[in-house]
Amino acid sequence: MQLLDGKKMASEMKTEIASEVIQFKASGGKTPHLATILVGHDGASETYVSGKVKACHEVGFKSTLVRFEVDIPENELLAKIVELNMDDDIDGLIVQLPLPPHISERNVIEAIDYRKDVDGFHPVNLGRMVIGMPSYISATPAGILEMIKRYNIPTEGKSCVVVGRSNIVGKPVSILLSRKGYPGDATVTLCHSKTLNLKEIVSQADILIAALGQAEFIKADMVKEGAVVIDVGITRIKSSVTKSGWKLIGDVKFDEVAPKCSYITPVPGGVGLLTVIALLKNTMLSAKRTIYP
Repeated sequence: MQLLDGKKMASEMKTEIASEVIQFKASGGKTPHLATILVGHDGASETYVSGKVKACHEVGFKSTLVRFEVDIPENELLAKIVELNMDDDIDGLIVQLPLPPHISERNVIEAIDYRKDVDGFHPVNLGRMVIGMPSYISATPAGILEMIKRYNIPTEGKSCVVVGRSNIVGKPVSILLSRKGYPGDATVTLCHSKTLNLKEIVSQADILIAALGQAEFIKADMVKEGAVVIDVGITRIKSSVTKSGWKLIGDVKFDEVAPKCSYITPVPGGVGLLTVIALLKNTMLSAKRTIYP
C-alpha cells in the first residue's frame, strides 16, 4: 500500500506555480489576481478561504477577499459579482460555498463571468468540459486527475466507480475519467443513494472515488484487493485527543481499507490540499488568457 500524498504534491506544485509566475512577469505578464467572496462566518468556510488567501501569497498572486454578513440580500451580492467581473485586474473570481438559504447558489454561479470562473462551476465551463473543449475544470476533480498523473496510476480500461453525484465532484470526475486519453479511457460507473447493489458494484472497482460526504461509509468488505482508493469526503467530528477538539475523517474507513489497497489517499493530507492548487492553476491560466483569449 502506498499513500497518495497530497501534502507533498501540493508543496511541489506551489513551487512550480511560483516559478511560473516569475517567468510570466519577466516576459511582460501581469501578477495573477484571485478574488474570493465570503458570506457569513461559517467555520469550515473561514478555514478554506484563509487557506486560499495564504496559498496566493505563497506563489506570488494578488489576493482580494470580500466579506459580507450572512444577511446580505441576494441582489447586493449579485451586484458585487458584476462589479468584480468588470475589474480587468481580477483573473479569477470565486464565491465560497455553501451560501445562506435565502441566496440562490445557481443565481450566484451563473452571475460569475465564465472567463473568471476558476472554480469551474459555471454551466459554460461544465458544458465545454463535457464535450472536451478547453475549460476551467472544477478544482477537486482537477486535483484528482493531477494526483493520478503524478503517481502514474493506469486508467485505460480500468473499472472506475465514483460514489456520489454532485455537480462539483462526482459528475465531472466521472466524465473526465471516461474521456479519451490519459488520465481517462476508464469504464466509469456513477453510484449514488438510489443505486441498487451498491456494495457489489463498489467491490469490483479498480479505482474507487468516494465523494458522498458520509463519514467512513466505505468499509473493507466493499473494496477489492489492490484497488486504488481516492477519498474526497471530509467530515469534522468531535475528538478528545486533539487540541482543537475536532478531527477530520473521510468517506473511507481508512484503517480497515488501507491494507487492501495499492494506493489510497489519507484524510486529511490527500485530495483536499490539491483543491486549492487547482484554483491557483486555473487562475494562472486565466491570467495568461490560455482558455479564453
